[in-house]
Amino acid sequence: MRMTNPQRWKTVGFVRNKQKTTVSLRLGLCCQFAEQPIRFRTTTATSLLRLKPKDRRKKLAELCAANAETLLAALRFCAEHAIGCFRIGSSILPIKTHPRAGYSVGELPQAEAIVAKFRLCGEFAAQHGIRTVFHPDQFVVLNSPRNDVVEHSLAELEYQAEVAEWVGADVINIHGGGGYGDKAASLNRFACNLGRLSNAVRSRLTVENDDKVYTPSELLPLCRATGLPLVYDAHHHRCLPDELSIEAATAAALHTWDREPLFHISSPLDGWKRPQPSRHHDFIEWSDFPNCWRPLPITVEVEAKAKELAVLRLMSELESKRSREPGRNPRANNIPLKSH
Repeated sequence: MRMTNPQRWKTVGFVRNKQKTTVSLRLGLCCQFAEQPIRFRTTTATSLLRLKPKDRRKKLAELCAANAETLLAALRFCAEHAIGCFRIGSSILPIKTHPRAGYSVGELPQAEAIVAKFRLCGEFAAQHGIRTVFHPDQFVVLNSPRNDVVEHSLAELEYQAEVAEWVGADVINIHGGGGYGDKAASLNRFACNLGRLSNAVRSRLTVENDDKVYTPSELLPLCRATGLPLVYDAHHHRCLPDELSIEAATAAALHTWDREPLFHISSPLDGWKRPQPSRHHDFIEWSDFPNCWRPLPITVEVEAKAKELAVLRLMSELESKRSREPGRNPRANNIPLKSH
Protein backbone atom coordinates (compact mmCIF):
# COMPACT_ATOMS: atom_id res chain seq x y z
CA MET A 1 0.00 0.00 0.00
CA ARG A 2 1.28 3.47 -0.88
CA MET A 3 2.29 5.60 2.12
CA THR A 4 3.44 8.75 0.34
CA ASN A 5 2.35 11.40 2.81
CA PRO A 6 0.96 9.98 6.05
CA GLN A 7 1.28 13.35 7.78
CA ARG A 8 -1.75 14.52 5.80
CA TRP A 9 -3.99 12.20 7.79
CA LYS A 10 -4.45 14.27 10.92
CA THR A 11 -7.00 16.21 12.89
CA VAL A 12 -7.87 19.72 11.87
CA GLY A 13 -8.35 22.73 14.15
CA PHE A 14 -11.69 24.36 13.37
CA VAL A 15 -12.45 27.94 14.34
CA ARG A 16 -15.98 28.76 15.45
CA ASN A 17 -16.97 31.94 17.26
CA LYS A 18 -13.30 32.84 17.49
CA GLN A 19 -12.60 29.89 19.78
CA LYS A 20 -10.38 27.16 18.38
CA THR A 21 -11.58 23.63 18.91
CA THR A 22 -9.72 20.54 17.73
CA VAL A 23 -11.99 17.90 16.22
CA SER A 24 -11.18 14.76 14.33
CA LEU A 25 -13.88 14.85 11.65
CA ARG A 26 -14.36 17.55 9.05
CA LEU A 27 -17.34 18.13 6.80
CA GLY A 28 -17.23 18.99 3.11
CA LEU A 29 -19.37 21.33 1.02
CA CYS A 30 -20.06 20.23 -2.54
CA CYS A 31 -19.53 22.71 -5.37
CA GLN A 32 -22.38 25.19 -4.94
CA PHE A 33 -24.26 27.36 -2.47
CA ALA A 34 -27.98 27.45 -1.68
CA GLU A 35 -28.24 30.92 -0.18
CA GLN A 36 -24.87 32.60 -0.33
CA PRO A 37 -24.35 34.91 -3.35
CA ILE A 38 -21.37 32.84 -4.48
CA ARG A 39 -21.93 31.65 -8.03
CA PHE A 40 -19.58 30.03 -10.51
CA ARG A 41 -19.97 31.04 -14.13
CA THR A 42 -20.28 28.79 -17.13
CA THR A 43 -21.21 28.85 -20.81
CA THR A 44 -22.19 26.51 -23.61
CA ALA A 45 -20.19 25.23 -26.54
CA THR A 46 -22.93 26.50 -28.86
CA SER A 47 -22.56 30.08 -27.69
CA LEU A 48 -18.77 29.93 -27.78
CA LEU A 49 -18.64 28.51 -31.28
CA ARG A 50 -20.66 31.47 -32.55
CA LEU A 51 -17.74 33.74 -31.63
CA LYS A 52 -14.60 34.39 -33.60
CA PRO A 53 -11.58 32.51 -32.18
CA LYS A 54 -10.06 35.65 -30.65
CA ASP A 55 -13.34 36.65 -29.03
CA ARG A 56 -13.88 33.08 -27.87
CA ARG A 57 -10.51 33.01 -26.10
CA LYS A 58 -11.23 36.38 -24.48
CA LYS A 59 -14.59 35.14 -23.21
CA LEU A 60 -13.07 31.97 -21.82
CA ALA A 61 -10.31 33.91 -20.09
CA GLU A 62 -12.92 36.09 -18.39
CA LEU A 63 -14.89 33.06 -17.23
CA CYS A 64 -11.83 31.21 -15.90
CA ALA A 65 -10.56 34.27 -14.03
CA ALA A 66 -14.01 34.92 -12.59
CA ASN A 67 -14.30 31.33 -11.40
CA ALA A 68 -10.92 31.52 -9.68
CA GLU A 69 -12.15 34.58 -7.81
CA THR A 70 -15.40 32.80 -6.94
CA LEU A 71 -13.45 29.80 -5.69
CA LEU A 72 -11.53 32.07 -3.34
CA ALA A 73 -14.84 33.49 -2.08
CA ALA A 74 -16.11 29.94 -1.51
CA LEU A 75 -12.99 29.05 0.44
CA ARG A 76 -13.30 32.21 2.51
CA PHE A 77 -16.85 31.20 3.41
CA CYS A 78 -15.62 27.75 4.40
CA ALA A 79 -12.87 29.24 6.56
CA GLU A 80 -15.30 31.61 8.28
CA HIS A 81 -17.77 28.82 9.04
CA ALA A 82 -15.36 26.01 9.97
CA ILE A 83 -16.18 23.93 6.89
CA GLY A 84 -13.10 21.82 6.39
CA CYS A 85 -13.45 20.70 2.78
CA PHE A 86 -14.73 22.12 -0.51
CA ARG A 87 -15.48 20.12 -3.64
CA ILE A 88 -14.54 22.03 -6.79
CA GLY A 89 -17.00 21.61 -9.65
CA SER A 90 -16.00 19.98 -12.92
CA SER A 91 -16.82 23.15 -14.90
CA ILE A 92 -14.42 25.37 -12.98
CA LEU A 93 -12.76 25.88 -16.38
CA PRO A 94 -15.87 25.88 -18.59
CA ILE A 95 -16.04 23.60 -21.65
CA LYS A 96 -12.36 22.74 -21.11
CA THR A 97 -12.40 19.34 -22.85
CA HIS A 98 -15.18 19.88 -25.38
CA PRO A 99 -14.18 18.28 -28.72
CA ARG A 100 -14.76 21.50 -30.69
CA ALA A 101 -14.71 24.32 -28.17
CA GLY A 102 -12.08 22.92 -25.80
CA TYR A 103 -8.83 24.75 -25.13
CA SER A 104 -5.56 24.89 -23.26
CA VAL A 105 -5.30 27.55 -20.58
CA GLY A 106 -1.99 28.57 -22.10
CA GLU A 107 -3.86 29.71 -25.21
CA LEU A 108 -5.96 32.24 -23.30
CA PRO A 109 -5.18 35.92 -22.77
CA GLN A 110 -3.61 36.55 -19.34
CA ALA A 111 -3.05 32.82 -18.88
CA GLU A 112 -0.36 33.31 -16.22
CA ALA A 113 -2.63 35.62 -14.24
CA ILE A 114 -5.44 33.04 -14.35
CA VAL A 115 -3.18 30.30 -13.04
CA ALA A 116 -1.85 32.67 -10.36
CA LYS A 117 -5.42 33.29 -9.15
CA PHE A 118 -5.97 29.55 -8.75
CA ARG A 119 -2.65 29.12 -6.97
CA LEU A 120 -3.73 31.86 -4.57
CA CYS A 121 -6.77 29.73 -3.81
CA GLY A 122 -4.49 26.83 -3.02
CA GLU A 123 -2.39 28.96 -0.70
CA PHE A 124 -5.49 30.19 1.11
CA ALA A 125 -6.84 26.65 1.49
CA ALA A 126 -3.52 25.42 2.89
CA GLN A 127 -3.27 28.33 5.33
CA HIS A 128 -6.77 27.66 6.67
CA GLY A 129 -6.67 23.87 6.72
CA ILE A 130 -9.31 23.48 4.01
CA ARG A 131 -9.13 20.35 1.90
CA THR A 132 -10.08 20.65 -1.78
CA VAL A 133 -11.26 17.73 -3.89
CA PHE A 134 -12.77 16.94 -7.30
CA HIS A 135 -15.56 14.58 -8.36
CA PRO A 136 -15.76 14.41 -12.19
CA ASP A 137 -19.16 14.10 -13.82
CA GLN A 138 -20.77 10.73 -14.49
CA PHE A 139 -19.68 10.69 -18.13
CA VAL A 140 -16.12 9.96 -16.92
CA VAL A 141 -16.11 6.17 -17.30
CA LEU A 142 -12.71 4.47 -17.25
CA ASN A 143 -14.09 0.99 -17.86
CA SER A 144 -16.24 1.74 -20.90
CA PRO A 145 -15.85 -0.72 -23.79
CA ARG A 146 -15.99 2.29 -26.12
CA ASN A 147 -12.58 3.78 -26.79
CA ASP A 148 -13.98 7.25 -27.49
CA VAL A 149 -15.61 7.34 -24.04
CA VAL A 150 -12.36 6.26 -22.39
CA GLU A 151 -10.35 8.84 -24.34
CA HIS A 152 -12.68 11.63 -23.30
CA SER A 153 -12.60 10.36 -19.71
CA LEU A 154 -8.81 10.46 -19.71
CA ALA A 155 -8.82 14.01 -21.05
CA GLU A 156 -11.29 15.12 -18.39
CA LEU A 157 -9.24 13.55 -15.61
CA GLU A 158 -6.05 15.19 -16.87
CA TYR A 159 -7.76 18.58 -16.98
CA GLN A 160 -9.02 18.26 -13.41
CA ALA A 161 -5.59 17.11 -12.27
CA GLU A 162 -4.10 20.25 -13.83
CA VAL A 163 -6.34 22.46 -11.70
CA ALA A 164 -5.79 20.17 -8.70
CA GLU A 165 -2.07 20.88 -8.98
CA TRP A 166 -2.75 24.61 -8.87
CA VAL A 167 -5.04 24.50 -5.83
CA GLY A 168 -3.46 21.62 -3.91
CA ALA A 169 -6.42 19.22 -4.19
CA ASP A 170 -5.55 15.66 -3.19
CA VAL A 171 -8.59 13.72 -4.47
CA ILE A 172 -10.14 13.16 -7.89
CA ASN A 173 -12.97 10.75 -7.20
CA ILE A 174 -14.83 8.66 -9.78
CA HIS A 175 -17.29 5.78 -9.79
CA GLY A 176 -16.42 2.29 -10.97
CA GLY A 177 -18.46 2.70 -14.14
CA GLY A 178 -20.76 0.23 -15.83
CA GLY A 179 -21.05 -3.52 -15.39
CA TYR A 180 -21.60 -4.16 -19.12
CA GLY A 181 -22.82 -7.70 -18.45
CA ASP A 182 -19.52 -8.81 -16.92
CA LYS A 183 -18.43 -6.94 -13.82
CA ALA A 184 -15.14 -8.81 -13.44
CA ALA A 185 -14.07 -7.97 -17.00
CA SER A 186 -15.27 -4.39 -16.59
CA LEU A 187 -13.24 -3.85 -13.43
CA ASN A 188 -10.25 -5.41 -15.13
CA ARG A 189 -10.64 -2.84 -17.93
CA PHE A 190 -10.77 -0.14 -15.27
CA ALA A 191 -7.52 -1.40 -13.73
CA CYS A 192 -5.79 -1.63 -17.11
CA ASN A 193 -6.72 1.94 -18.00
CA LEU A 194 -5.10 3.24 -14.82
CA GLY A 195 -1.79 2.76 -16.62
CA ARG A 196 -2.80 5.41 -19.14
CA LEU A 197 -3.05 8.13 -16.49
CA SER A 198 -0.38 10.66 -15.64
CA ASN A 199 1.06 10.65 -12.14
CA ALA A 200 -0.84 13.88 -11.45
CA VAL A 201 -4.12 11.98 -11.91
CA ARG A 202 -3.04 8.60 -10.58
CA SER A 203 -1.73 9.99 -7.28
CA ARG A 204 -5.10 11.65 -6.61
CA LEU A 205 -7.53 9.13 -8.09
CA THR A 206 -10.07 7.38 -5.87
CA VAL A 207 -13.06 5.16 -6.59
CA GLU A 208 -16.51 5.26 -4.97
CA ASN A 209 -19.21 2.66 -4.51
CA ASP A 210 -22.40 3.67 -6.30
CA ASP A 211 -26.11 3.00 -5.86
CA LYS A 212 -26.71 0.97 -9.02
CA VAL A 213 -23.69 -1.13 -10.05
CA TYR A 214 -20.74 -1.58 -7.69
CA THR A 215 -20.95 -2.24 -3.95
CA PRO A 216 -18.05 -1.73 -1.54
CA SER A 217 -17.28 -5.45 -1.47
CA GLU A 218 -16.99 -5.49 -5.27
CA LEU A 219 -14.62 -2.50 -5.35
CA LEU A 220 -12.41 -3.38 -2.39
CA PRO A 221 -10.42 -6.08 -4.28
CA LEU A 222 -9.73 -3.50 -7.02
CA CYS A 223 -8.60 -1.00 -4.39
CA ARG A 224 -6.30 -3.49 -2.70
CA ALA A 225 -4.80 -4.65 -5.99
CA THR A 226 -4.18 -1.18 -7.44
CA GLY A 227 -3.68 0.99 -4.35
CA LEU A 228 -6.75 3.09 -5.14
CA PRO A 229 -8.47 4.47 -2.03
CA LEU A 230 -12.17 3.73 -1.64
CA VAL A 231 -14.46 6.71 -1.11
CA TYR A 232 -17.13 4.99 0.94
CA ASP A 233 -20.63 6.35 0.35
CA ALA A 234 -22.94 5.11 3.11
CA HIS A 235 -26.09 6.28 1.31
CA HIS A 236 -25.14 4.37 -1.84
CA HIS A 237 -24.37 1.33 0.29
CA ARG A 238 -27.83 1.47 1.85
CA CYS A 239 -29.38 1.71 -1.62
CA LEU A 240 -27.22 -1.10 -3.02
CA PRO A 241 -26.28 -3.32 -0.07
CA ASP A 242 -23.88 -6.23 0.03
CA GLU A 243 -22.79 -8.61 2.78
CA LEU A 244 -20.84 -5.88 4.60
CA SER A 245 -22.26 -3.86 7.45
CA ILE A 246 -21.61 -0.13 7.50
CA GLU A 247 -19.07 -0.72 10.28
CA ALA A 248 -17.26 -3.41 8.31
CA ALA A 249 -17.28 -1.38 5.09
CA THR A 250 -15.97 1.64 6.99
CA ALA A 251 -13.10 -0.34 8.50
CA ALA A 252 -12.19 -1.87 5.14
CA ALA A 253 -12.36 1.49 3.35
CA LEU A 254 -10.15 3.18 5.95
CA HIS A 255 -7.37 0.73 5.23
CA THR A 256 -7.27 1.59 1.53
CA TRP A 257 -6.18 5.19 2.25
CA ASP A 258 -2.65 6.62 2.38
CA ARG A 259 -3.96 10.07 3.40
CA GLU A 260 -6.99 11.44 5.23
CA PRO A 261 -9.94 9.23 4.22
CA LEU A 262 -12.86 10.79 2.38
CA PHE A 263 -16.43 9.47 2.73
CA HIS A 264 -19.86 10.63 1.52
CA ILE A 265 -23.15 11.03 3.35
CA SER A 266 -26.68 11.89 2.21
CA SER A 267 -30.28 11.12 3.14
CA PRO A 268 -33.18 9.95 0.95
CA LEU A 269 -35.59 12.60 -0.29
CA ASP A 270 -38.75 10.74 0.76
CA GLY A 271 -37.36 8.41 3.40
CA TRP A 272 -36.15 4.84 3.15
CA LYS A 273 -39.55 3.20 2.74
CA ARG A 274 -40.64 5.20 -0.30
CA PRO A 275 -39.60 4.53 -3.94
CA GLN A 276 -36.30 5.88 -5.25
CA PRO A 277 -34.37 6.31 -1.98
CA SER A 278 -31.30 7.24 -4.03
CA ARG A 279 -32.63 10.79 -4.51
CA HIS A 280 -30.99 13.24 -2.12
CA HIS A 281 -32.78 15.19 0.60
CA ASP A 282 -32.13 18.88 1.29
CA PHE A 283 -30.57 17.97 4.64
CA ILE A 284 -28.98 15.03 6.45
CA GLU A 285 -31.17 13.09 8.84
CA TRP A 286 -29.15 12.59 12.00
CA SER A 287 -30.09 8.90 12.11
CA ASP A 288 -28.44 8.43 8.68
CA PHE A 289 -25.02 9.57 9.90
CA PRO A 290 -23.10 6.42 10.93
CA ASN A 291 -22.23 6.42 14.61
CA CYS A 292 -18.91 4.77 13.85
CA TRP A 293 -17.82 7.78 11.77
CA ARG A 294 -18.24 10.36 14.48
CA PRO A 295 -14.89 9.90 16.27
CA LEU A 296 -12.85 9.19 13.14
CA PRO A 297 -10.20 11.52 11.61
CA ILE A 298 -11.90 11.66 8.21
CA THR A 299 -13.51 14.04 5.75
CA VAL A 300 -17.23 13.54 5.13
CA GLU A 301 -18.67 15.31 2.10
CA VAL A 302 -22.29 16.30 2.64
CA GLU A 303 -24.26 15.54 -0.51
CA ALA A 304 -27.46 17.44 0.21
CA LYS A 305 -29.48 19.90 -1.84
CA ALA A 306 -29.40 22.61 0.82
CA LYS A 307 -25.63 22.79 0.38
CA GLU A 308 -24.00 25.07 2.98
CA LEU A 309 -27.18 25.08 5.08
CA ALA A 310 -27.07 21.29 5.30
CA VAL A 311 -23.38 21.29 6.21
CA LEU A 312 -23.85 23.88 8.95
CA ARG A 313 -26.88 22.07 10.39
CA LEU A 314 -25.03 18.76 10.48
CA MET A 315 -21.98 20.46 11.99
CA SER A 316 -24.14 21.90 14.75
CA GLU A 317 -25.68 18.49 15.45
CA LEU A 318 -22.27 16.83 15.59
CA GLU A 319 -20.96 19.45 17.98
CA SER A 320 -24.03 19.07 20.18
CA LYS A 321 -23.64 15.29 20.31
CA ARG A 322 -19.90 15.59 20.94
CA SER A 323 -20.39 17.96 23.85
CA ARG A 324 -22.58 15.37 25.55
CA GLU A 325 -20.15 12.50 24.98
CA PRO A 326 -16.84 13.38 26.72
CA GLY A 327 -13.96 11.01 26.37
CA ARG A 328 -14.92 9.40 23.07
CA ASN A 329 -11.98 8.05 21.11
CA PRO A 330 -11.37 6.58 17.61
CA ARG A 331 -11.69 3.00 18.93
CA ALA A 332 -15.02 3.55 20.65
CA ASN A 333 -16.83 1.77 17.80
CA ASN A 334 -14.17 -0.91 17.26
CA ILE A 335 -13.01 0.68 14.00
CA PRO A 336 -9.28 -0.07 13.62
CA LEU A 337 -7.20 2.90 12.47
CA LYS A 338 -3.82 2.98 10.84
CA SER A 339 -0.87 3.99 12.95
CA HIS A 340 1.29 6.52 11.10
